[in-house]
Amino acid sequence: MNHEKNEKTRKKKTTTEDTENTEVEFDDLVGLFEQTQTAMQTQAARSVDIALVVRNWLFGWYIVEFENGGAERAELYGKKLIKQLADTLTTTLGKGFSKRSLEQYRRFYVTYSEIAQAVLAQSSEPDEIQPTVPVAPSEISQSLPDQSFQIIENSDILQAMTAKLSERFVLGWTHYVALLTVKKSDERQFYELEAAENGWGYRELERQINSGLYERLALSRDKNEVKQLSAKGQLVEKPADVIKSPYILEFTGLEERKSYSEYDLETAIIDKIEHFLLELGKGFLFESRQKRFSFDNRHFYVDLVFYNRLLRCYVVIDLKVGDLKHQDLGQMQMYVNYFDRIVKTKDENPTIGILLCLTKSDELVELTLPENANIYASEYQLYLPDKAALKKQLEEAQAEWEATHEDSSAVQEGGTPNEYE
Repeated sequence: MNHEKNEKTRKKKTTTEDTENTEVEFDDLVGLFEQTQTAMQTQAARSVDIALVVRNWLFGWYIVEFENGGAERAELYGKKLIKQLADTLTTTLGKGFSKRSLEQYRRFYVTYSEIAQAVLAQSSEPDEIQPTVPVAPSEISQSLPDQSFQIIENSDILQAMTAKLSERFVLGWTHYVALLTVKKSDERQFYELEAAENGWGYRELERQINSGLYERLALSRDKNEVKQLSAKGQLVEKPADVIKSPYILEFTGLEERKSYSEYDLETAIIDKIEHFLLELGKGFLFESRQKRFSFDNRHFYVDLVFYNRLLRCYVVIDLKVGDLKHQDLGQMQMYVNYFDRIVKTKDENPTIGILLCLTKSDELVELTLPENANIYASEYQLYLPDKAALKKQLEEAQAEWEATHEDSSAVQEGGTPNEYE
C-alpha cells in the first residue's frame, strides 16, 4: 500500500517537474519575443519596415521551433500554443500579437524558411542542428526538444540570421502579407521582384495580384520565357514583352454602365492615366491624346500615343468598344507606318501598334496582318478577372506549347513525314 502511494507521489512529482521545465521553456519563448521587440524598436525610420519584416519572420521561426520541440511540449500546448502566446504577449507587449497575427508570422516563416537553411549552411559550426519546418503531429515525438532552441539562443547565429534577413527582404510587411496570398512560389517571387523594382505600394501590388498580372504576361510567352518571369521578373527587350492578354481596366469605373462610347473609354483612361500606366507596365511615358496627323488633305487622329523608354520606340494605341474588324487593323497599320516614316528618328526603334478591343478573332488578325507586323490586338476587361480561369487558360496554353514543341522535335529527329505513306 505504501509502495503504491510512494509510486503515485513519484509520478506526480515527475509530472510536476516536467510541467515546470516546459513552463520555463515557454517563458524563454516569451522572453525571445520581448527581446526581439525591444531591439527592433530601436531601428532608424527607414529601416522600420524591414525591421518589422525581420522581426515577424523571427517570431514565426520561434513558434515553429517551439512547436517542433518534442512530444511533451506538443502534448502540453498542442493547438493552444498560439492562443496562450497571444494572451501572454498582448499583456506584456501590447498590440500586434493577436492570434491572427501570430498565425500570420508563423506562415511567413514557413513560406520563407529556406533563409534559415542558407544562414546555417554558412555557419562556422556546420554540425549544429538545422532549423525545422512544421511537421505532422504524429512526427513531433521524433523531434529533439532541446536542440531547436540551441540555434535560437546562439547569439552569433541569431545575429547572422538577422543580417541575412535584412539583406533578403526588400519590401514592407504589408507587401509580404499580400504575397502570402500567392500560393505558387514562382508566381510569388515574380510579384516580389516586380514590386521591388517598380516601387509598387501595397495597394498597387495587391491590384496586380488580383488582376492576374503573372498569368496575363505568361499567356503571351512560351514555357522557357515563363520560367524567366519568376527568376528575373518582367524583362522588356522586344515589343512582345510589353503585351498582356487581356488588359484590365477596372479602374475606369465603366463596368456598371450599360453602354459607353470609345470617347467615354478614352476619357476614363485619361482621367486615371496613372492607373493605365501601371497596367501598361514598364517604361511607358504618356505623350498625347487624339494625336492628329495629316496627309493628302485629310486629318487622322490616334487615340493615345505613348513612348517606351526601355524599347526606345513610340507606342500608338487605338480603342475599340466592340468586336475587332479587319478595317481596324488596316487603319492601325497606317498609323504605325506614319510614325515610322515621319515621326521617329533614325536611332529609335520601329513603332508598336496596340489595338485594345472588347473581342477579337485571332484568325482574323493573323490573316490581315503581315507576319512581321509590329501590331498587336489585345482584349480588355472592365472588371478584375477570375484568377482560377486565368490559371486554367495558362495551363492549357502551356500544354499546347509543349505538344507543339514535342511535335517539332520529332519532325527534326525523324525527318519530314510523308503524308502519302
